[in-house]
Amino acid sequence: MRVFGRGRGAVTPAVIKSLALRWRAPLAVLAGLAAYALLAPLAWAYAATGERRADPGAVPRTPVALVLGAGIQDGRPTTLLARRLELAADLYRRGKVRVLLVSGDNRTRGYDEPTAMRDHLVALGVPERRIVRDFAGLDTWASCVRAKRIFGVERVTVVTQGFHLPRAVALCRAAGLDAWGVGDDSMAARPGPTAFGYTREPLAMLKAVATLVIRPDPAVLGRPEPGVRQALES
Repeated sequence: MRVFGRGRGAVTPAVIKSLALRWRAPLAVLAGLAAYALLAPLAWAYAATGERRADPGAVPRTPVALVLGAGIQDGRPTTLLARRLELAADLYRRGKVRVLLVSGDNRTRGYDEPTAMRDHLVALGVPERRIVRDFAGLDTWASCVRAKRIFGVERVTVVTQGFHLPRAVALCRAAGLDAWGVGDDSMAARPGPTAFGYTREPLAMLKAVATLVIRPDPAVLGRPEPGVRQALES
């Protein structure tokens, strides 16, 4: 039998087992509390936006669809982003939306997510005059706030993946938008990234809770832009 230390304070396997038994219940309680703290915000987001998430055929008509970025590779949308854009094009063809506001990252000259999104939509048959680019949608909150404060959007349908949709709709509503949401179920097309998306959402929602409380300005704001209004009038 291995003994750690000497004398009365020696740590034997029996002592370790006794300590484990003694602390099992408190540790189980702490683990439960940690799990609750992690999952409660996400559960709230699902519950709070349940009536605001719908299929393409059932979602109410809104003037604008806000398509959130999801990365590009070699100047083209990733699979997840392409599926968002295809869903947005479907909404346009159904007459559910009239203008598509594509919001993504363009922090460097060689990485232009909104332009790649626009080009993909044009290839899908959406008229270019109906597409407006937001070059400073650096995260979900920034895209929502800029849609409201920079582009003057009031009612919007948010388009993203299903795992991201409750958080996206909750943040857009917190930004002052009358927001609905349509989500792409990407599990069959990209099971790995989709599963990872569901896995990371509890942590992402914890960050979103802080955003909902503080409601900070995005890193980039700037002057109001008339692009959405002009597209609606065209």
